[in-house]
Amino acid sequence: MTTTVPAVTTRSGRRAPTRPGPRAWAALVGAETRMVARDTAGLVMPFGMPVLILVMYGVSDATTMVLPGSGGRTAFDVFVIPVVLAIVVGIIGVINMPSFLAYYRRSGVLKRLSVTPASPAMVLVAQVVVSIAQTAGGVALALVVATLAFDARLPASPGVALGVLVLASAAMYAVGMLVAAVAPTPNAALALGLVAFFAFGATGGMFGAVSNLPEPVARVGELLPFGAAVQALGDAWAGQPVEAAHLVALGGAVVVGTVVAARWFRWT
Repeated sequence: MTTTVPAVTTRSGRRAPTRPGPRAWAALVGAETRMVARDTAGLVMPFGMPVLILVMYGVSDATTMVLPGSGGRTAFDVFVIPVVLAIVVGIIGVINMPSFLAYYRRSGVLKRLSVTPASPAMVLVAQVVVSIAQTAGGVALALVVATLAFDARLPASPGVALGVLVLASAAMYAVGMLVAAVAPTPNAALALGLVAFFAFGATGGMFGAVSNLPEPVARVGELLPFGAAVQALGDAWAGQPVEAAHLVALGGAVVVGTVVAARWFRWT
């Protein structure tokens, strides 16, 4: 004998949708994790490229050039490590995440979810959760390699460095959501993400000291997410006060990217 559980209805007589529980969330995050794990190129870039850059600079004079006013830290500590960490969050937030979301929209996954109790927004949340886990893994790997292989020192202000890293990640994710909102196809999302990432990086110190850039370009680069993250992390590593302009730039990227992405994002 079976027992039928009556559906929950609203006052208007319509059937109320069942809200997904913890198991549904866990299953969705697990599915996103498996999807990301199958994307070999998407894993190699945020984990392999930063390590390669560490090795390139680790055999240079950057590891022995002590900077004044940095508590005995070297150029490798204050400049190279912040650039590497910004690369990790930038690749994951601006390149990888938008590609997945654009693929889900193009393949109809988001549209099918819109007619189920599992809202399409759950996919966004699950993708952000997986991206945060990737970022944590990439940052941890970079710091382990830097400290063990090249005797790098941890930040003089670890709490400030962590806060800046969280804010920088949020800024990169917001830019990534904007890319996903305007890109019509997964290939377009990948192309736009690459252009945005390298534009931010080129003006923010990824290819060398910003002092080598024309002053107007360097000033603009410091206010873009990559450059602002590098400058703020460098200050935290050296134990110096973080400039308010860099924090405002990162916070502004979070707000603008989120608002515009929410306005333009299409589920189908």
